[in-house]
Amino acid sequence: LGTGLIAAAIKFVYDPSRMVTGGFSGIAIIIKSVTKNWISGGFPLWVTNLVLNVPVFIVGFFVKGKRFIGRTALATFLLSGWLYIFPDFDAVKQDLVLAAIFGGCLSGAGIGLVLRAKATTGGTDMVSVLLQHKLLRHYSVVQIMQFLDGAIVLTGMAIFGLRFGLYAIVTIFIIMKVSDALTEGMRYARAAFIITDEKDQVAKEILATLNRGVTGIQAKGMYSNEEKCMLYCVVSKKEVVALKDLVKEIDEKAFIIVTDAREVLGEGFLEE
Repeated sequence: LGTGLIAAAIKFVYDPSRMVTGGFSGIAIIIKSVTKNWISGGFPLWVTNLVLNVPVFIVGFFVKGKRFIGRTALATFLLSGWLYIFPDFDAVKQDLVLAAIFGGCLSGAGIGLVLRAKATTGGTDMVSVLLQHKLLRHYSVVQIMQFLDGAIVLTGMAIFGLRFGLYAIVTIFIIMKVSDALTEGMRYARAAFIITDEKDQVAKEILATLNRGVTGIQAKGMYSNEEKCMLYCVVSKKEVVALKDLVKEIDEKAFIIVTDAREVLGEGFLEE
């Protein structure tokens, strides 16, 4: 499903919109556009993706071993398969705003699903790992990948124009946000730290009224030099207002800190 969503974004959005967002798929779009004068319809996307990835996998096999290849090989071949199966179709009709939003959401969801399956689709990800392993040890894999993808985006910008390149950057931002949401979790909640002199009563009311667990954490006020018990509680987004009202009714001077909890697993919340 993940590779299918990525392929749909490439075939139905990026390719007809001439939008290059990096990776081997970006190179494939560039090559297809450049070769249209010599080959009817240009060089197929799936062929370019496969041709570029095969030597990278061969090198990866000898340098890092077969465990390094793993599911990424399957994901790469699936992506090429989807690109072969999907027909040429312009889903956004040259609307670059729609292309950036729709394509970014499709790609981000696809990448997130692939990453959750503990794989990647090869391309610049794998090239970066190999370069860092053999040649560029003083750079991180992310830095190398950013350079490679940046060079591909700039190449696309030079060929298709500045406007297309700027929209591609917007698309990349959306891809990152959507893929992060899927990989890090969308089970958002709120975590509350409560410092109050009425800790017992506050904890009792939270347990009884909100039916949420409370943990007491021993703390020390560095200004007052007093030992305190700080209450820690995780609630849903809808319960935050009720929690604050409840605490303030008991202790108007209570100090409350509410932060985002990106993913919450366990009793009272979603199970993995």
